[in-house]
Amino acid sequence: MILFHGHEAHARSVVKAISWRILGSIDTFLLGWLFTGSAKAAGAIAGTEVITKIGLYYFHERVWSSILWGTQRPPVEDDTAQVSAEAGLL
Repeated sequence: MILFHGHEAHARSVVKAISWRILGSIDTFLLGWLFTGSAKAAGAIAGTEVITKIGLYYFHERVWSSILWGTQRPPVEDDTAQVSAEAGLL
């Protein structure tokens, strides 16, 4: 599946999304429990939001992975000089 041509594999984005959502869902559950006083309501809130936020995070990561702003890349070698040298043009 090719959605974006980013700097990391789709599988890496999926694993990052899942690990992030586990942490986020624990936070949501604890906050829901704190505000509602009900572990059942907190579980329902955390269980519902985990599905939508995994997808949102995945697409967010893929978009940012395809944006070059703020990234550092190794310099690309100029193949023209190599080809010219081999052809005896330099």
